Amino acid sequence: MKLTENNYYSQEADKVWMSVSQYKLFAGAIGLHGCEARAMAQLKREWEPETTKSMLVGSYVDAWFEGTLDAFKASHPEIFKKDGDLYADYKQADRIIERAKRDKMFMGFMSGEKQKIFEGELFGCKWKIKMDSYISGEAIVDLKVVEQVFDENKANEPRLMWVKDLGYIDWMRYWGYDLQGAIYQEITYQATGERLPFFIAAIDRQKEPGIGIFHIDEQVLREARRRIEFNMPRIIALKKGLEEPDRCELCDYCKHTKVLSSVIHIHSGYEGKKS
Repeated sequence: MKLTENNYYSQEADKVWMSVSQYKLFAGAIGLHGCEARAMAQLKREWEPETTKSMLVGSYVDAWFEGTLDAFKASHPEIFKKDGDLYADYKQADRIIERAKRDKMFMGFMSGEKQKIFEGELFGCKWKIKMDSYISGEAIVDLKVVEQVFDENKANEPRLMWVKDLGYIDWMRYWGYDLQGAIYQEITYQATGERLPFFIAAIDRQKEPGIGIFHIDEQVLREARRRIEFNMPRIIALKKGLEEPDRCELCDYCKHTKVLSSVIHIHSGYEGKKS
């Protein structure tokens, strides 16, 4: 099977290749809950996750940078009111785009080849990547439209997220973008022989959009690769059908498919014996 723009997101490609988004479905990230049962259901196309407004706003901005915004609008009539005007969320997306266009540095980082596909092999399986801005010989850049880029009280410091047992951590590692950078860098190296720095071009959905370029350094990327390597034998076995996926019982998929088999005793807080 040859990987192309047309089949990159297909079920057939997802079975053959691992991607960062697929990995995070299985293993999660620091702030992102993974579920093996949900991941396998999505891989089999038995479960379709909800597309949120924030996801559509991000896709709207992505489409503008790719030069496919007209096609995006045509395929998403739900973003328009009955009178043909955009809903407020998507007018905000236009403001995000205008803010990005005004910044020379931001646009410079986003000036590379759009949606460049590379493939390679790592940790016992094939991987696929698709880059938002690939600047050959210089950088790998990924565009992120997020809720909030910077800390409310500290200029030029990324927003921090609280994690139990870890404390505060920047939003990039919280959502697993270090994992993305680790894989993108390695697969690009395999394809080109160049180990390029990984950057995030971030802009947020605040009333006045915050904007910044973030470099995820080599030590963070190496640590992320080690975490991925540790989890891959289990994921490969699951995709091959050699192991049964565990259910998290917390995600929407598990709630939707849960079958009651016990009574919960409220005085003790534990589940009763299976009937």
